[in-house]
Amino acid sequence: MQSSTENKSLRFDAVTIDDLRDVAAEIWHARVHHVNLLEAPMGSGKTTLCNALIASWGSEDTGSSPTFSLIDEHQGSQGKLYHVDAYRIENEEEAFDLGFEEYLEEGCPIWIEWGKNVQSFLPYRLGVVYITSQSERQRTIEFFPDVDTREIAWNHE
Repeated sequence: MQSSTENKSLRFDAVTIDDLRDVAAEIWHARVHHVNLLEAPMGSGKTTLCNALIASWGSEDTGSSPTFSLIDEHQGSQGKLYHVDAYRIENEEEAFDLGFEEYLEEGCPIWIEWGKNVQSFLPYRLGVVYITSQSERQRTIEFFPDVDTREIAWNHE
């Protein structure tokens, strides 16, 4: 794995599953906002990276994809953290009924997969992780800690 800092972002090339703990720790340290997105195509490792982020937070929970529960709460040494998989959220009304806005307003760290599905609820500025597959076992991971929501490349490929 190679890492670099470019354009106020962190970039990690040739990332393997064994590198995720270190990548997550660096992303966690560079985090500016409590709301952060994980943007990548399906099957690219968003949930796996989020589980490493949850561990970096200090939680001993082994996270899973909250695709069916949509929002998972994790307790760690630093308090509460939310992991959201908005893949199955079909419209703003559904997100509103889930109380999504209240989770965001709580101020706890929140990592969101498929953020485009809840984009109208997102704050103006947030952090974004982009994951790109280099091969079956290697990824490029970029973290932009402070992004205007108008600049997001949704479902980045």
